[in-house]
Amino acid sequence: MKNKNDSGTATASTSTVLVNKKSKWQILSKQKMLILMSLPFVLYIILFRYIPLFGWSMAFQDYKPYKSFTDQTWVGMKWFAQLFTEPEFLLSLRNTVGMSLISTALGYVTAILIAVFLNEVRNIGIKRFVQTVSYLPHFLSWVIVTGLVANVLSVEDGILNDILLWLGIVNEPIQWLAVQKYFWHIIGWTYVWKEVGWNTIVYLGAMTAIDPCLYEAAQIDGCGRLRKIWHITLPGIKPTIIIMMIMSAGHILDANFEMPYLLQNGMIQDVAETIDIYVLKYGFKLSRYGLATAAGIFKNVVNILLLIIANTIAKKSGEERLI
Repeated sequence: MKNKNDSGTATASTSTVLVNKKSKWQILSKQKMLILMSLPFVLYIILFRYIPLFGWSMAFQDYKPYKSFTDQTWVGMKWFAQLFTEPEFLLSLRNTVGMSLISTALGYVTAILIAVFLNEVRNIGIKRFVQTVSYLPHFLSWVIVTGLVANVLSVEDGILNDILLWLGIVNEPIQWLAVQKYFWHIIGWTYVWKEVGWNTIVYLGAMTAIDPCLYEAAQIDGCGRLRKIWHITLPGIKPTIIIMMIMSAGHILDANFEMPYLLQNGMIQDVAETIDIYVLKYGFKLSRYGLATAAGIFKNVVNILLLIIANTIAKKSGEERLI
């Protein structure tokens, strides 16, 4: 026989589940406007991120545009194996990693330094001026930025060469866009100029969450500004720094496409071609669809693995993590 307490418990648990379901639907009904507002973004992700994944099948086929999907010849992992015998792909992989690491390192250091500087500035006018000036380049397209960089570094009338000649630092104009050793640094510092102001927003937001009492206690103990920054500000934004680093780990193979593509020329070709340019070249110009798709899949899979590894290391170290 069933115990009355057992049946009562079962009835109570069933009613609790029904109440929870009802409350969830009530919450959803109250947030229907937010759901409707997010719907276009969900559709965008589905249409332009998930549906195109069907095209990854070309990486496992000897794809011919004039054949239907069922008539394609399947070749397994042939194109993935061939990738690592292609010197041009290995070169583009090296260039992508090099440019990404330089841009990421410079971007992190400069964004944190400027955020700390702005946090310490007491003059509101100066603070707003620096913020406005540093944010504006973010809203320029990379095509415009590339044109500006080409003009600034021009041999004939570039302002950088004019300044260096005027100061007597160089005796003749430098061909910045024709020397391979300069190219990665040009990409890195241009990225900093364009995005550093925008990246500081995250760190400034994190600094506002630091308890002001900590600064007051440090002031009473006789700490100067540098000690406050080192012992309060930087530890206070450490979780944000870790999270941003984890997110950046998932973009190591996503070196900016527009700048290397638009600034490249025959003299710096060996250091300018990235994986994205390689995919464009082999997919559209040479019609080697399988090889180009395999390169794209390789890039995305490696990015995902790096993101998971970085998140796992942060978790094992007891730091903040994404998941």
